[in-house]
Amino acid sequence: MKVFVVLVGISNREEISSFLPLFGHPQVSGGVVITPLAVDFGGTIAGLVTDKVESSDTIAQLADQAKGDYILWVDAKKSLHVFPEALERSLSVAQDCGASIVYADYEERALTDYELGSVRDNFDLGPFLFLHRERLKDILARERRGYRLAGLYDARLKLSRLGPIVHLREPLGQERSAKDYDKEKFSYLEATNEAYQRELEHAFTEHLKAIGAYLAPEYEPLPYDHDLYPVEASIIIPVKNRASTIGDALRSALSQKASFPFNIIVVDNHSTDGTSQILDEQAHKNSNLIVLRPERTDLNIGGCWNLAVRSPHCGRWAVQLDSDDLYAHEGVLSMIVHMLSGGDYAMVIGSYTLVDMKGRILPPGIITHREWTEENGRNNALRVEGFGAPRAFRTQILRNMPFPNVSYGEDYAVALRISRFYRIGRIFESIYFCRRWEGNSDARLTPERVNEFNAYKDRIRTIEIMARQRLNERRRERN
Repeated sequence: MKVFVVLVGISNREEISSFLPLFGHPQVSGGVVITPLAVDFGGTIAGLVTDKVESSDTIAQLADQAKGDYILWVDAKKSLHVFPEALERSLSVAQDCGASIVYADYEERALTDYELGSVRDNFDLGPFLFLHRERLKDILARERRGYRLAGLYDARLKLSRLGPIVHLREPLGQERSAKDYDKEKFSYLEATNEAYQRELEHAFTEHLKAIGAYLAPEYEPLPYDHDLYPVEASIIIPVKNRASTIGDALRSALSQKASFPFNIIVVDNHSTDGTSQILDEQAHKNSNLIVLRPERTDLNIGGCWNLAVRSPHCGRWAVQLDSDDLYAHEGVLSMIVHMLSGGDYAMVIGSYTLVDMKGRILPPGIITHREWTEENGRNNALRVEGFGAPRAFRTQILRNMPFPNVSYGEDYAVALRISRFYRIGRIFESIYFCRRWEGNSDARLTPERVNEFNAYKDRIRTIEIMARQRLNERRRERN
């Protein structure tokens, strides 16, 4: 069995030095360095000059010309070094498992396992990709789409349908530099990436169609709401130990102007830092501020939301406000309720601006999620990081589709489930200030914590994809 080496992200001869042992390995049949500029790498190492490194045409050309059973794809922008045993180990495992792709951990950090829902384009596949050449050649010969930027992502999705993607929980390479998780999290929203994102969305949509999980833009009618509500809307604020920010959040909620009755439901989740005293003082002054204190001690953010929504105090519409965030102006609640009550939406999501504690705008600024469309938003939502904020719901729907009792991804999970059946409305102007500070639940995340969060969202995607596959099967049977 032979391996063909493809090295990308190289711009000069010095950068190739740490990867030279790969080309001299006895199981390597040949290789190529893909570079945007013509460079003489010396010896027998060939260069392929193109600035379309991950295009469908480039991937197909490599699959056709490669002399070997597998292609070892190494991105030097991510990987500083690939260990000598990586080739033999990956080849052995690929043969044993019939794998379409094998990937491994970095020496510096472990990665997450690949599953059905690992469909985000920024899924970290480690220091190298070990690709089954014949399968790659076959799928590109039959289904090549001509992507200029998303060819490798498209190939990954297609290969996943032909055989397993196997994660070696072993360090087989060195990472070039630590990842900037905040920058990566919002990269798909940047205007400079718009063309790339369109291609990624198209490739992913075709993947959903191929696996029977694509949902056409046809929605279930909203169920008739028989419930009685004490007010029209409730602002929901789960909180634990936010004495430094809860006062600002309460003032923002209490300042809302509306032509309908509303209340604020705060779930004080066993705070010990003075938050409870602040809440009691404000509740004494404001009759529409209700403080709930759960008896249970195991509730996370999702569980606190469920407690608030299922309480007899909750209004017809349940509207998000995090304990360290603010509404942009006093008309936000009215704007959201007007959209919810005036359309056939089960949920409405606004846009927000990232700011520091002094109100100064932080990169990337306004988060609008304009990638969302009525036609394909609920499909593409399975690929991207989230839905946006603030989120507002028909309480009746939320009572029947509760949040998972976690403190990360709970909103993503429930929004995916709602979107499976019902329309979601969007407000594309910023109506919310998401304040970043050292006390945020996602501040200063360790790589292990990032893995935990990413793995949870991937599992949520897996569950949702399986649910949509079953939904489509039932619809086909009825027809």
